[in-house]
Amino acid sequence: MVRGLVGSLLLLTAQLAEAASSGDLGTQLPAWSALPFAGILLSIALFPLLAPRFWHHHYPKVAAFWAVVLLIPFVAAYGGPAVHEVLHMAIADYIPFIILLGTLFTIGGGIYLRGSLRGSPPVNAAIMVIGTALASWIGTTGAAMLLIRPLLRANKRRRYRAHTVVFFIFLVANIGGSLTPLGDPPLFLGFLHGVPFFWTLTIWKEMLLVAGIVLGIYLILDRLLWAKESPEVRQAEMGSEKLRVEGWHNFFFLAGVLGAVIASGVLHLPDVHILGVQQHLQNLLRDGFLLLMAAASWLTTPRRVRQENEFSWEPIREVAILFAGIFATIIPPLAMLRAGEHGALGFIIKAVETPAHFFWATGLLSSFLDNAPTYLTFLYTALGQLYPGMPPRPAILQLVAENHAYLQAVATGAVFMGANTYIGNAPNFMVKSIAEEQGVPMPSFFGYIFKYTLPVLIPTFILATWVFFL
Repeated sequence: MVRGLVGSLLLLTAQLAEAASSGDLGTQLPAWSALPFAGILLSIALFPLLAPRFWHHHYPKVAAFWAVVLLIPFVAAYGGPAVHEVLHMAIADYIPFIILLGTLFTIGGGIYLRGSLRGSPPVNAAIMVIGTALASWIGTTGAAMLLIRPLLRANKRRRYRAHTVVFFIFLVANIGGSLTPLGDPPLFLGFLHGVPFFWTLTIWKEMLLVAGIVLGIYLILDRLLWAKESPEVRQAEMGSEKLRVEGWHNFFFLAGVLGAVIASGVLHLPDVHILGVQQHLQNLLRDGFLLLMAAASWLTTPRRVRQENEFSWEPIREVAILFAGIFATIIPPLAMLRAGEHGALGFIIKAVETPAHFFWATGLLSSFLDNAPTYLTFLYTALGQLYPGMPPRPAILQLVAENHAYLQAVATGAVFMGANTYIGNAPNFMVKSIAEEQGVPMPSFFGYIFKYTLPVLIPTFILATWVFFL
């Protein structure tokens, strides 16, 4: 097996070296350099279904395998430019990504909602409405980590509960984060590149339509499944214990996180270089402050609160390991997309012309790729088509004033369709992991898509396309 792997790496290195030449990497990479990325996606999809015990014990090795299959020949063939791409992905993207997720996971795990909740359709819907409203203001990750455990406790006695977690992912971990740059990483990235902070509030019609339809479908489904629950579950009393929050001081740490994220987008401090990667000083200060908030939450929250919350590090560990492999293998696909029509994936860029095209192209790629750079790729594709040669910031302002439907299509596609798969947005996988840890039989990767995405989300997005982008 080792000899086969070494032979494959040598062959791949030789083929990449033959393709390598001077110029932008995105224009030089062959389309098949995206195969390791496809490999890790298929591993995440198939191993839990076909070999669950193997996956549970060896998923770190599988993620490392695909990363090595890409990184060794990639660096050997392209040398310094490839090393720079890898370091840039690690320093500018992956490490801040994990710091933010880990901080919100730690803080959210220190907030315990005590009291009597019964997982009836009205209670579940109320939790989702609250989470959807909060997601734009404390982020999809923050809202998901705050409410997933109370939702799971409320439904602990129910036989049918996996669908509730899936719709929670749809609404709280994705769709609800569309109204401010704080809600989802693509919108924050757009804000950093010149999209006005309050512009995202103009997406309220799209958000209300999509969220309303999805919530309505959930209520119908949950009422049908509620009728199938045992009489003991349906007739159980709510209980007399009043709702109250323990670990409430963690809300101050959560506010600190939000303030730090906002400040990093507003401040303009000098740049620094880390291993040749240019970084804004305000981003480094933000990440340091987030780590401080996480440490403060961990040290000041009584251990009893986290124990009653069934808190463990396994969900964030799984996300960190798998997304390390994803971020490593995603380098070639993103580079080819950034190259636009000159890259091996240029056929995708050439096919995008109308707002409807931008909505679906951005959304479908965001279902499997990192939605933040995908958003930026299609934002700049629209700018290049409508305002060629104009500097980005004034072009974005003109796009907002004259052709805002293109920006709305890119923004909603990136945020909404992150719900299409478990890997479309980081909170999706984290919620899945927490639910499985607490005994919820979550659908497989393809089960999620075929049982929920295709019959629920895709028709909803088709209707949204007809209403807003045609």
